[in-house]
Amino acid sequence: MIARMWHGTVPTSKAEAYRKFVNDRAIPDYQSVDGNICVYILERVEGDITHFITLTFWKDMDSIKAFAGDQAEIAKYYPEDKEYLLEFEPKAVHYEVVGQS
Repeated sequence: MIARMWHGTVPTSKAEAYRKFVNDRAIPDYQSVDGNICVYILERVEGDITHFITLTFWKDMDSIKAFAGDQAEIAKYYPEDKEYLLEFEPKAVHYEVVGQS
């Protein structure tokens, strides 16, 4: 199993709208790909900036490539992200899951 993690920031004034967007659009997109095990969206407010971490779990790298494309380390963005994100982190990070409960 492989964990894929991406980090983004939005103005706190837009955090509620971004949260709705990821729940309505992004999570279903992840879940539509065969090999996606689960999706977690983490949120942390730091004053005027809200951090979002997308943490997804996948069967294997082929499953991730089916979602993100052949260059799986490049972050996948949606057109709507332009309305919310302060910066566009270029990469997603992958971790092999070596322990679980």
